[in-house]
Amino acid sequence: MAELAAPYADTAGRAVLETIRAYGVDTVFGIPGTHNLEFYRPLADLGFRAVTNRHEQGSGYGADGWAQQTGLPGVVITTSGPGLQNAMSAIGTAFCESRPLIVLSPGVALGEEFRDVGTLHETKDASAMVAAIAEWSRRVTTAAEAVEAVHDAFALFRTGRPRPVHIEVPLDVLESAADVSADARAARPAPAPARADASLVAEAAALLAAAASPVIVAGGGSTRAARQVTALAERLGAPVITTLNGKGVLDEHHPLSLGSNLRLAAAREVAEAADVLVVLGSKLGEAELWAPSLAARGRVIRVDVSPAQVDKNLAATVGLVGHCAAVVDDLLAALAAGGPADASAGPVAGGAPDLAAARAAIAAEIAATEPATVALAERIADALPADAIVAGDSSQIVYLALASVLRRDRPHGLLYTPTYATLGYGLPAAIGARVAQPDRPVVAVLGDGALMFAVNELVTAVEQGLDLTVVCVDNGGYGEIRQNELDRGIRPVGVELVQPDWAALATAFGATGRRVDQVADLGDAIRDAIAAGGVQLVHVRQPGA
Repeated sequence: MAELAAPYADTAGRAVLETIRAYGVDTVFGIPGTHNLEFYRPLADLGFRAVTNRHEQGSGYGADGWAQQTGLPGVVITTSGPGLQNAMSAIGTAFCESRPLIVLSPGVALGEEFRDVGTLHETKDASAMVAAIAEWSRRVTTAAEAVEAVHDAFALFRTGRPRPVHIEVPLDVLESAADVSADARAARPAPAPARADASLVAEAAALLAAAASPVIVAGGGSTRAARQVTALAERLGAPVITTLNGKGVLDEHHPLSLGSNLRLAAAREVAEAADVLVVLGSKLGEAELWAPSLAARGRVIRVDVSPAQVDKNLAATVGLVGHCAAVVDDLLAALAAGGPADASAGPVAGGAPDLAAARAAIAAEIAATEPATVALAERIADALPADAIVAGDSSQIVYLALASVLRRDRPHGLLYTPTYATLGYGLPAAIGARVAQPDRPVVAVLGDGALMFAVNELVTAVEQGLDLTVVCVDNGGYGEIRQNELDRGIRPVGVELVQPDWAALATAFGATGRRVDQVADLGDAIRDAIAAGGVQLVHVRQPGA
């Protein structure tokens, strides 16, 4: 057996990972390859947990799930060429959903760019490829540049809209000695959160103080401001509707919560009828609305960390640029200074509006969308522990039903990608979430088509020794696309899929497979799976499929 090299080698790879570790990240996702081993060499020495996925797309989605639970960026290590290319869907998802992600990859040696001579994993221009879908992609030329790129990434995540970045380190640089001081590798202090212009805050507060029927729409950009959003809602007596990325910003059991239902017409009508609409951290995109736009009829206050967002898709009467928590704190202070609502008057200082009619309309719309699917989702939701983290996928069981009937009491309780709407997200995201939150139940709920995109990650969960339950709702293929074809007069093609024996497949991976033949038994099967621990797959056929 060959003698092992010393674990410490102060290469550029180590300098990069040491810098990332200094910011508090302790987990990386990826797959070792011929060219990226100097990224892997220091991991154990630096105290990283390395999660080896079975496809780099799963690494990206695992890192996403981990990031949502920790508040830190997810980190992915790929090898050059095809390894990096395999992560592209996850990078595109992180950009579209505003998720912090650092992707590290080796590249061809300096001076070897664009030679087209047939070297292993040779790629025409890897950084340009990633730059087309990431916030930025940087090919560095020294270890010092690589370390500075890490600091720039954390500066972006702390001060701007969090989106993915890619750092390509040429192979000769990656493997060479790093001339980077310990001080240069240390984490830099976080700047104070950005606050909006004080005069604009005062203008917004005046609008809110005079409002008779204010409404709050909370998006993904508000998830780190749950306390402030709750306080603002209670101060104003304003109902809160969230996007799916904002789900749980206000506890969905709260009397002012109308859930993550902005994509439903009944909920949008509440927002559109407000005399002052407050939009927190959302671009109000078509994919979140399920409508071309939100036609607000009153004044609009928008809060966003990005100046480019405050008039996007809906013009603001007052646009407040800054971090959501800081801006809402300032709004609350301005409202308190102007009186007269008294927080001691009760949990809803501004007076609770009567939301019964709105709740009934939203519930009726949910139930009418796909009754059998909604009924199945209700069984699943009822079986889940109150503190469970649920990872969904772009499956009908999730976006038509579970996302609405499942109520969460905090942000990031439902992991989902409403805008990029990719398949194959749910299982690896659940793995990342469970790694980050070993004391909370984690359940992936997804369709058979989505699970087949990432079924190889079952063995990743087994290998990591995780307690993780996967609920597979089988509708025989791509049910949504089948219906789209029928709506266009197309005889179904390519959508009715051959199914494996899902329980046996899970068992072959080292998990426990469970078949549910009667829908009435589904809830007990899920509860039993969670209680049993380990990796569990619960398979149920969609009624009528």
